[in-house]
Amino acid sequence: MQFIKYSDKESWKKILKRPTIDNSTLENSVLAILNDVKENGDAAVKKYTLIFDRTELNSLEVTKEEFSAADKKVSKELKSAIQVAKKNIEKFHLAQKEKVKIIEISKGVKCWRKSIPIEKIGLYIPGGSAPLFSTILMLGIPAKIAGCKEIILCTPSLDPAILFVAKLLGIKKIFKVGGAQAIAAMAYGTESIPKVYKIFGPGNQFVTCAKQLVQKNGIAIDMPAGPSEVAVLADESSVPAFVASDLLSQAEHGADSQVILVSTKEKVIEEVQAEIERQLEQLPRKETAIKALANSKAILVRTKSEAMDLLNEYAPEHLILACKDGDKLAGQVINAGSVFIGNYSPESAGDYASGTNHTLPTNGYARSYSGVSLDSFVKKITFQKLSKEGLQKIGTAVESMAAAEGLDAHATAIKIRMKDN
Repeated sequence: MQFIKYSDKESWKKILKRPTIDNSTLENSVLAILNDVKENGDAAVKKYTLIFDRTELNSLEVTKEEFSAADKKVSKELKSAIQVAKKNIEKFHLAQKEKVKIIEISKGVKCWRKSIPIEKIGLYIPGGSAPLFSTILMLGIPAKIAGCKEIILCTPSLDPAILFVAKLLGIKKIFKVGGAQAIAAMAYGTESIPKVYKIFGPGNQFVTCAKQLVQKNGIAIDMPAGPSEVAVLADESSVPAFVASDLLSQAEHGADSQVILVSTKEKVIEEVQAEIERQLEQLPRKETAIKALANSKAILVRTKSEAMDLLNEYAPEHLILACKDGDKLAGQVINAGSVFIGNYSPESAGDYASGTNHTLPTNGYARSYSGVSLDSFVKKITFQKLSKEGLQKIGTAVESMAAAEGLDAHATAIKIRMKDN
């Protein structure tokens, strides 16, 4: 980690620069895949699966036999852990349900808003060295609570835990497809894979690029995505070993991940860095973490107020306040995906089982995006009902405004009703 001491605000933009993400060079390649799948359906999906994953697929959908085999391979201990996480995530997301409130704006004018589930959604779960079955919990549970009628899942990984969690949540349509071709299949539909209205889930640069491109064609996505990241504000009350473990837990995600340590005490930074070196030696994903740490910073600031300004400027995906006054500082957070307060609130808890969602905005998008929640799976439709008396109360105002904008038919729609006796 690069150590930076007492920087001025003018230099923060340069200091807080993230690893460069440039999808422009990928766009032509990914666009070709999208168009091919759109035109040729299953045949194109199978072709790219063979090219990129070196897997020849006769059938795209996971079979009942594959589900049964997976269930037997998941240990009782892991099944129990998954049930704990499921219960907590359900409890947190159930609390996000809103009751319909009818507001009487004035006598005879009633307005209300109602949450309607998005009918068809697609979940993408990447393969690779880390089977992210926890992400199925984070996406599938709120989708089920919201009442989405059709949920499909694409993944190149047939890891037993992935299939077990999907079955546990009642997700029956799972397809053995990954990469840009999976995003294309969900966006446009094929003979086997249904078209969806919104796509969720993490992925590599090809998947990210594909999601951004299909969004231009009217397919909604959860949010823009970038490499995983964490920022930690630590003071003398923090435990260096805890802080180091939090930083490494994000660094092991990928070589392009970034971790930021901020403190008002140079001694705290030195102790955390020493712990990072010690723990790094025991880390199986050591090489990945080392590459991520090369993108990372340890920043010494003068005051905690300055620290919070810097962190809000960075807008981290995960923010850990390992401070004695963490509760107070949490009130100053403006930009962050999810906040973890105190020495016993590791980011890992939110990743798996505390109840909050771990699908969060990265790459600075926390300035304008929220993490996935129940709201991500619904549309908010507004309703209004006016009585004759209610229209009389606001009709003159509407007529006047419509006329001022030169929209005579709008004004007529009011006049003709107000004259009706």
